[in-house]
Amino acid sequence: MRGLGQGAGPSPWTDLERPPLDTAALRRDLLVPGGLWTSLDIVTETGSTNTDLAARARAGAPEGAVLIAESQSAGRGRLERRWSAPPRSGLFLSMLLRPAEVPVERYGWLPILVGVAAATTVSRIAELDTGLKWPNDLQVTVGGEERKIGGILTELSGGAVVAGLGINVSLRAGELPVPTAGSLALAGAEVTDRQILLRGLLREFAELYGEWRAAAGDPHASGLLPAYTARCTTLGRPVRVQLPGDRELAGEAVAVDGDGRLVVRTPDGTRHPVAAGDVVHVRPERPDSA
Repeated sequence: MRGLGQGAGPSPWTDLERPPLDTAALRRDLLVPGGLWTSLDIVTETGSTNTDLAARARAGAPEGAVLIAESQSAGRGRLERRWSAPPRSGLFLSMLLRPAEVPVERYGWLPILVGVAAATTVSRIAELDTGLKWPNDLQVTVGGEERKIGGILTELSGGAVVAGLGINVSLRAGELPVPTAGSLALAGAEVTDRQILLRGLLREFAELYGEWRAAAGDPHASGLLPAYTARCTTLGRPVRVQLPGDRELAGEAVAVDGDGRLVVRTPDGTRHPVAAGDVVHVRPERPDSA
């Protein structure tokens, strides 16, 4: 079936197990009067949905624009890491947000909010136990090991926040970009229909975002902080944190504070709040066998 259809670019039906998203159906279901979402566009391929939507934000696009790509050639994650996957194998999208009621200093909670919405959606629809490695890496278990299936990147543009999200849905073992990655399919998800997952995700996010905005971004009053800590797989574990400037912090992750920072307690009992860093979950040492 490869190569069916006319026109430039690959046919959207090159891989029958990975059908394209239905733009008309998604618009009908999600662009409702009084709702958050004001526009929804799907492109076959782009460099980065965040870059494209940031340009729209600078041009004055209203809140609630959603841009989805069936394939990204220059997707970015935290720390400028590349994010790539085969066409139609995942959800690659960005959302344009203008939370006027929220002080700018609380915008840092938005990537965490996106993570909670995504983890909640995957848990409910795909029926997978889904956690969040601090700050917002989506994790599931594949073959008895924690694997990353998604990541989030937010950036300011034109007075708005552009929140990007990528989730590996149907990637096969041979398609994984790194050994520590996974996908919903490899984790045994009950549902891998991207249409269902995307619709559920955008509805879940809209509800949580409305609560957060109504609370002026307060992570306690909105319930965001407790919802996040309940899903954070980093808490209560020994960790190594790679800090800016080639520094490292080792200890136990004991809390997430009101500013979204990870609190690491070192062996001397000192508690260190970490605002930015690359966290490694350290396996507990096994006692020597007799």
